[in-house]
Amino acid sequence: MAEHPSFDLAQHPHRRYNPLNGEWLLVSPHRALRPWQGQQEAPDTETRPAHDPTCYLCPGNVRANGAPNPDYTGTFVFDNDFAALRDDVPAGQLNQGGLLRAESESGVGRVICFSPRHDLTLPEMSPAAIRGVVDVWTDEYRTLGARPDIGYVQIFENKGAVMGCSNPHPHGQIWAQRTVPGEPAKESVQQLAYYQEHGRTLLTDYLAIELAEKTRLVLENEHWVALVPFWAGWPFETLLLPRRAVSDLTQLNEAEKDAFADALRRLTIHYDNLFQTSFPYSAGLHQQPTDGQAHPEWHLHMHFFPPLLRSATVRKFMVGYELLANAQRDITPEWAAERLRSQSEVHYKAVSVN
Repeated sequence: MAEHPSFDLAQHPHRRYNPLNGEWLLVSPHRALRPWQGQQEAPDTETRPAHDPTCYLCPGNVRANGAPNPDYTGTFVFDNDFAALRDDVPAGQLNQGGLLRAESESGVGRVICFSPRHDLTLPEMSPAAIRGVVDVWTDEYRTLGARPDIGYVQIFENKGAVMGCSNPHPHGQIWAQRTVPGEPAKESVQQLAYYQEHGRTLLTDYLAIELAEKTRLVLENEHWVALVPFWAGWPFETLLLPRRAVSDLTQLNEAEKDAFADALRRLTIHYDNLFQTSFPYSAGLHQQPTDGQAHPEWHLHMHFFPPLLRSATVRKFMVGYELLANAQRDITPEWAAERLRSQSEVHYKAVSVN
């Protein structure tokens, strides 16, 4: 298709390609020319106690299965009491004509409490405390990935009730399983093809474009960059990635881990400040499979998928066209990046915590 000289990404409907998963999404910027003429809401001033005696994740409390938590003072990791994966699953499969297919899947689920403080979230934690979370993520990835029965380690956080988080205590999860699940499997295929053709990681070359253009950057430090990807599907979706092409957390040096903690804190502060609310999201790390093979094509990165669109209560839902065709968005990634980039890096609650 020949490009018309008047075609404008900021005004005209168009498709964008996601090179990480090989899929397209529809962008309809003309539908949101004045997206912020809606309701104005007061800042969220909800407070929680530093320790909640009814919370099953707080130090010293009893969890839902009756096991007591230690009086932990930093991070706390334990096997999920109600894990979606189990390591005692017998081998088995079903295949009827290639249409009815199933096979057993083994694995393990872990819960990581980020802090003993019930009233904190990542943007309200200190850089040193967040660095502790990064260290736990690294240790868990290394330990679980060393198991011969684990092929992939998925580290993630669901923040906020709207994202299905059943407990506000700051925590995340790890699901480690035998096979590589769908989304990282797509990314494996795409990154390998690019690496084989160019001899560089896909995200190395993509980051170079973003650093040159700067329109979708949110923040950066010496070792990490946060940006709204060109192909973002969610309104304020971001991608956090290291400048150096490393395949997993274990390859980061100490300075890069410190910088990762710094970028995590600053990015989540930008999120909270956008609508002056504790910003909900699903976020997770994508890194190389743990199959014992080297994967130089893999470039470690972290996805943030937040649902908020216009305010603390107006959300984006993936319905209709999105469920039946492909992802669609109205506000452009460039516009979303500008909104996020312009936020203060002092948390709107102006808390001072450890």
